[in-house]
Amino acid sequence: MTQALPPIPPSQPSPPVPPSFPPPSFERSPSPQRRPRRAGFAVAVLTGALVVGGGAGVAGAALYDAASDDGAGSAGTSPLRVVDNGDRPATSGSVESVAAAVLPSVVALSVNGGGAGGSGSGVVLDTDGLILTNDHVVTLGGEIDARQAEVTVSFNDGTKARASVVGTDPLTDTALVKVDGVADLKPITIGKSSNLDVGEQVVAIGSPFGLDATVTSGIVSALDRPVEVARDANGNATAYPAIQTDAAINPGNSGGPLVNMDGQLVGINASIRSTSAGQGTESGSIGLGFAIPIDEVMPIIDQLRAGETPTHARLGIQVSDATGTAGSSDTTLSGARIAAIEKGSAAADAGLREGDVITGIDDHQIESTEGLIATIRSYRPGDSVKVTYVRNGDQSTTELTLGSDA
Repeated sequence: MTQALPPIPPSQPSPPVPPSFPPPSFERSPSPQRRPRRAGFAVAVLTGALVVGGGAGVAGAALYDAASDDGAGSAGTSPLRVVDNGDRPATSGSVESVAAAVLPSVVALSVNGGGAGGSGSGVVLDTDGLILTNDHVVTLGGEIDARQAEVTVSFNDGTKARASVVGTDPLTDTALVKVDGVADLKPITIGKSSNLDVGEQVVAIGSPFGLDATVTSGIVSALDRPVEVARDANGNATAYPAIQTDAAINPGNSGGPLVNMDGQLVGINASIRSTSAGQGTESGSIGLGFAIPIDEVMPIIDQLRAGETPTHARLGIQVSDATGTAGSSDTTLSGARIAAIEKGSAAADAGLREGDVITGIDDHQIESTEGLIATIRSYRPGDSVKVTYVRNGDQSTTELTLGSDA
């Protein structure tokens, strides 16, 4: 199952050690038995001989063997060699350099409200204190209204500040919070998720399991992966065409950045693939993490910053998964079958009908209702798209202008 990363509850203090058990003590390893003075002198000669060179080292070893042949015990050990290359500067384009550049822009979020609590991650967008995170972080996975959330932001330098929720968008799992009166904030550089390629190296930063400023790295393992993590009471889905990565992402990474090797924000870590079938359990990384592409949420961020209600593109249809072509015995085709269509909607005006199976939007192949919803979510109201569909076994295309849910 694919699931949004749950907030991390505050850690509980460890139980005290029972008084009947004394605290553990730490001792040095037993020292080697002292040798007679003569043997110690031989060791000193040997050490000096090894520094001079190979030939002298052989002579020193011979001297040591002869001098210590007195039954005093086994030979002593020479000091282990330690090589100090110094703290080398990070190589440009390395994970180290990316971490150094991005960590000051990443924050940890502690959220409380309605008797519940949890934590997540966020990223600084501007010097005024605007921070991007997930909706499910500030609502504790839907347990509270965002207006009830008491948010504390922990910065990379150790300072903390209270934050207020600017706005949220459950359908794209996006939220903005803001801190006031905090100086010297370092905004992250925003990149383009559309420039990513499968196999490209990326870095994820956040607070998995409450461990602040944790850096993990991996590659983009897939693009435009349809991910649906929730539905509201009205059937509206939280879905997006995700960036899939094998960088370790765990509960608490939610809202943190996925960046390219130039240190640019390309995605918001939001969900993982879970092998757990139990309820109320938390699963760790299995190498399948998903981030919301930054290109898809930038219009939502702009609307939230302006105090507006976010809008989303829509076709005006209800769909179900389809296996096989409508009106045909062909079972090799899958897509999203139109179960109902709204009068006057974009789909109706384009001539689509109930029973049609949508198999493509522009160059995106549609294989399920989840895929259709996630793909449409990547467009904006007013965008024109080409819809490929199958009716009575025949494939056709139509052009339409997407409507709005406003």
